[in-house]
Amino acid sequence: MQLPIDFLNRMKSLLGDEYEDFIRSYDGSKYQGLRINTLKISVDEFQKISPFSLKPIPWTKDGFYYEEGERPAKHPYYHAGLYYIQEPSAMAPASVLDVVPGDKVLDLCAAPGGKTVQLAAKLKDKGILVTNDINLQRVKALIKNVELFGIKNAIVTNESPEKLTRYFSRYFDKILVDAPCSGEGMFRKDEKMVKTWERQGIEPYVTMQRSIMDCVDGMLDADGELLYSTCTFSPEENEGIIEEFISNHENYMIRPISKSLGFDEGRPQWVSGSETLRGSARLWPHRLEGEGHFLAWLKKGHDSFREINAKGTDAIKPPKLFTAFVEENLNVQLEGCFEIHNDQLYLLPDGLPPLKGLKILRSGWLLGSLKKDRFEPSQAMAMALSRKDATRTVNFKVSDPMIVKYLKGETLDIEGEKGWTLVCVDGFPVGWAKQTGTMLKNYYPPAWRWID
Repeated sequence: MQLPIDFLNRMKSLLGDEYEDFIRSYDGSKYQGLRINTLKISVDEFQKISPFSLKPIPWTKDGFYYEEGERPAKHPYYHAGLYYIQEPSAMAPASVLDVVPGDKVLDLCAAPGGKTVQLAAKLKDKGILVTNDINLQRVKALIKNVELFGIKNAIVTNESPEKLTRYFSRYFDKILVDAPCSGEGMFRKDEKMVKTWERQGIEPYVTMQRSIMDCVDGMLDADGELLYSTCTFSPEENEGIIEEFISNHENYMIRPISKSLGFDEGRPQWVSGSETLRGSARLWPHRLEGEGHFLAWLKKGHDSFREINAKGTDAIKPPKLFTAFVEENLNVQLEGCFEIHNDQLYLLPDGLPPLKGLKILRSGWLLGSLKKDRFEPSQAMAMALSRKDATRTVNFKVSDPMIVKYLKGETLDIEGEKGWTLVCVDGFPVGWAKQTGTMLKNYYPPAWRWID
């Protein structure tokens, strides 16, 4: 591939003896990976049913390489949300950040949602995940992935970092900043990034990254953790941003990231920075099987004060139309804090501060819509249920042509008991249908449908 001359000259100056190995890495095939969604299936269970030839990715327990030529996006298991397709290096940031169930977590630059899905799996439906992106078009993909992968405790926002700071003062235990960057690690995967780099360079991104990081400290609680990452190689966007941040925030320390998995240390000499920058990590495409990434893991010390807004959202009783739906169609009770927005019913995670005034596109688990005389369940509800949660189900084997017909939006000639029916593949939900007695009326979302 044709790489920019300025990029080549800079990388030669930085890498010295390693430069030739780095350049040769572009001659190979790009690495492709998938990460198993452990909210729905364990790693061991997926390996038993996997239709793909998989090889473990060393830096994450649930990530695997798949072979060139395989098409995991064209498989019913993808539509069941059993895995997320992701470049292997991109699995590293959320893998390193030490998220545990019950944490309050912010994914600040989240779209299209690969790291959000990974963080949600670590939370195991406990705690709160605020997942944000400032780009509305990209947020649409983020919402789909939150729903496809059965995430119940996510708040999806479309706001600037500056505005979020006014609502989440010292609120989060963990923050992931996968910052917008010049994308040098994406050149082989997406050659359009080369032309963008030639047109814009790195300076606009440095300005943007600096602005984003200026907002982070005010949202992170004392003893909280911050993971900063990019998919680029330029020191100005990596060690330079971290050096500036810790110089301006003396209560932060760099947590060393293990270098035992092929990761390289940070390079403080490239930005005349502190030796502690060696604790950050660089993922080079000539040193491991991935396109490249930068990670810096920071720990925040104690503040002089701690501000907590404990007042949560006022709960409402679940509407009668919804409770009637649950009694007739589900084998599980859904309890907690309910909220209605524009006739849509949500089940919110516990512990949210007041969020009035924020642009929120998903407020917890979207259960469905309240119509004039009925409740209509959402696709998001279907994807976060298990097969045993529904009163009526139809379960297709993955080899059955009927499952693809369903995913294409077709009505199916199947007899059964009338009512809402959860459609599954090998026991994993993919969406709703409504049984009329002699046929199954399809409610699979048009935007999600299988396209040949």
